[in-house]
Amino acid sequence: MNILFFGPNGSGKGTQGAILKEKYNLPHIESGAIFRENISKGTELGAKAKEYIDKGELVPDDITIPMILDRLQQDDCKNGWILDGFPRNKTQAVKLDEMMKQAGMKIDIVVEIELDRQIAKNRIMGRRLCVNDNNHPNNIYIDAIKPNGDKCRVCGGELKTRNDDQDEAAINKRHDIYYDTENGTLAAAYYFKDKANAEGSPKYITLDGSKSVKEVTDELVSKL
Repeated sequence: MNILFFGPNGSGKGTQGAILKEKYNLPHIESGAIFRENISKGTELGAKAKEYIDKGELVPDDITIPMILDRLQQDDCKNGWILDGFPRNKTQAVKLDEMMKQAGMKIDIVVEIELDRQIAKNRIMGRRLCVNDNNHPNNIYIDAIKPNGDKCRVCGGELKTRNDDQDEAAINKRHDIYYDTENGTLAAAYYFKDKANAEGSPKYITLDGSKSVKEVTDELVSKL
């Protein structure tokens, strides 16, 4: 079961990916981790990627995609995988699809978590971290896990915020890329959606990201 995951920052995409990883014993592969691994190991592709990264430039697709395909062909992926964070635009989606075919690989399922942009933004900016345990869920914009005033709803500990969660300009920039249906990440998702409608493959699943984590998981598992 080879799964491609789409969802904006704040949609719970990482959480759902982690749940599927445990449930089906599939590696959850994030594109950024592939870059870091290749660079740290000093691979040929990693060295080429580092040249662009050091200059603050985007790594070309003809370096990125072979790096991703190499990761997806490793032993821990033989029974399937979950890929998250790539492609980010339609051109990358087309190239990934073509190069996977050439490598004798395919995407079985594409999952898109749908979430209103303002809700996604509120979820990010509303996150509060408990100083006693970061895994205690607190979010001022989600009724089910609202903190008790300025105290953790689980243990009563002090709460703090992550600086990047409060960087509205950075959040808007990431969401500008994701929600762009012409040149952004949703354009990549819709490429596979169009393929699913025209050819019946890959299977395309949409989820209502406004629901609770458990509700989204239940819907996802029922549709797989």
